[in-house]
Amino acid sequence: MDKITIGIIGAGRIGKLHAEHLSRNRQVVVQTISDVFVTEELRAWAAELGVGAVTGNYKDIIEDPSIQAVFICSSTNTHVPFIVEAAQAGKHIFCEKPISLDYRQTAEALKAVKEAGVLLQTGFNRRFDHNFRRARDLVQDGKIGSPHLIKITSRDPAPPSTDYIKVSGGLFMDMAIHDFDMARYLSGSEVTEVYAQGAVLVNPVIGELGDIDTAIIFLKFANGALGVIDNSRQAVYGYDQRIEVFGSEGSVTVQNDHPNTAEISTKDSVSRDNPKFFFLERYHEAYIDETRQFIDCIVHGGQVPVDGHDALQAEKIAYAAKKSMQERRPVPLAEID
Repeated sequence: MDKITIGIIGAGRIGKLHAEHLSRNRQVVVQTISDVFVTEELRAWAAELGVGAVTGNYKDIIEDPSIQAVFICSSTNTHVPFIVEAAQAGKHIFCEKPISLDYRQTAEALKAVKEAGVLLQTGFNRRFDHNFRRARDLVQDGKIGSPHLIKITSRDPAPPSTDYIKVSGGLFMDMAIHDFDMARYLSGSEVTEVYAQGAVLVNPVIGELGDIDTAIIFLKFANGALGVIDNSRQAVYGYDQRIEVFGSEGSVTVQNDHPNTAEISTKDSVSRDNPKFFFLERYHEAYIDETRQFIDCIVHGGQVPVDGHDALQAEKIAYAAKKSMQERRPVPLAEID
């Protein structure tokens, strides 16, 4: 096939981001974008990208036989039915994380994907960051020996709106789910046990909505390694994204990305610019690479680099973390299974 014809469901921030990246991919034609709110501004933006059609009905994409793949960038509660319908229509699927807020519903969606024989890639974009990928490759190549400790720091520069908190599924499912996937990715092993503690230290309104804004999560892995993740909804100095894998023969670390590498040294201090401020800056190239690899898998065949199983495992870990915090005890993943 010469070019892949794409439909995008959901034209919010992430849907527009994917549309803009796909419009610059020579292997792709973005044919239709659907959104529940179709405005003149949306039509004008789509026209600038060369998108053929804008619709308020996602079924216009699902039922279009010329569309070969669908990007699902709509609200989380729509992901499962959209995946099932797209799979039954024979379309390959890219779905943003999480697939659902209930791992049992996710399992049903994966069943439909398997029965249809289509590809499903999930939006764990951090796997495509060149620094994290390099760290993972070093671990897989045995450069640090057997992994003993996996440490992940993930802190947002500012908390989301209260409206977002209400529908997000909570810090573990919304924010830390990226870190659960990264822990599996870096360790090369499945998580077997989760112990989590959470607090409301940033914004009391978050607590009033039944969520937390600060957390520490301890992990045990099947290969014997231990992991720790720390999360905060507010790091006043910028987007804080760091990892370390410590092993029997050494360690590998990844520090924050900065706008530049300039460092000023004076008699009073040594300083540099703050880290990049938000995920759109920090993971710009990763977003491009994840869509490119998805398209390459459709064109040339092969398995997607992050699939439905990865999404399901991350959701189970998130569920176990919440259960652990509520019940104040470690939760084995076998208990979730």
